Amino acid sequence: MIEKLFIYKESRKLLILFLKCFIIFIYLLALSLNKKQAIKMKVSICTIGKLENQYIREYVKYYQNLGVDKIYIYDNNDINGEKFETVLSDYIDIDYVTIMNYRGYVKSQYKIMNNCYKINYLKYNWIMFYDIDEFLYLKNYTNIKNFLSENKFNKCKLIYLNFIYYTDNNNLYYVNKPLLSRFKSFKYDDRYFGKSIIRGDIPNINITSCHYLTKKIKPCNGFGKFSNNFLLDYKYYYIKHYSFKSTEEYSRKLIKGNAVYGDSITKKIKKIKMYFKFNKITLKKINLIENITGINLDYFRNKLKK
Repeated sequence: MIEKLFIYKESRKLLILFLKCFIIFIYLLALSLNKKQAIKMKVSICTIGKLENQYIREYVKYYQNLGVDKIYIYDNNDINGEKFETVLSDYIDIDYVTIMNYRGYVKSQYKIMNNCYKINYLKYNWIMFYDIDEFLYLKNYTNIKNFLSENKFNKCKLIYLNFIYYTDNNNLYYVNKPLLSRFKSFKYDDRYFGKSIIRGDIPNINITSCHYLTKKIKPCNGFGKFSNNFLLDYKYYYIKHYSFKSTEEYSRKLIKGNAVYGDSITKKIKKIKMYFKFNKITLKKINLIENITGINLDYFRNKLKK
């Protein structure tokens, strides 16, 4: 009886050991398959830029380090304005960056986004639509392909990640240093604004939103869940949005207009209200924005007096 009990216990130990080894084997096999999938995967970015020469190299280097294969920059500068080629010639020479000529076009955001997807959707597994002030953060991932090759995204065609807005840190003027080192404080956005990564190989898509791209595809969050509760992503997966920078830089951003709305004063006032929602309102900032843009800001002065 004792001998049988001993054999039973030893057999049970061996079975448990076998199961543990089997689980580890399956886990390592899954990792291997994911790595192979990641190696085969191709990822690109479509972005539109105007008066962004002082920021573009930081942006390109960041996404190159993150594992993105190719960046398509749609040059929306004025006809006689600055050119991306003057600061990105080395990236262009190695075919990492392609400049698309949309100089002089107004209200061209959706046209550009649809064009970029149409000419590239069969070349890439995933296409990102991020602006030059938007930097993707993926906790525990140094390569975006390892993130996108996770099984949790197998049923996802679109991944939507929230913005975290980095404030001006009370900086009035531009300093020639990287954005990621200049601005450290940030605030969450209760509107859940963000941007999307969309899977390639989706024919006849019509992009109608800068954020969700299309209403016809239900987005996943960063955990691969079909959910509207994108707040869950904030500790793990999000987009660092350096929309404001310094007061001077934000003012010059207002001057250049918007690729969706053009040069609308109403939209500019709305943007200034958003600026002071996320950043401390001061008289110096009000005066500087007014001096650069020429927009009367007595509304904000009166708010400051209250």
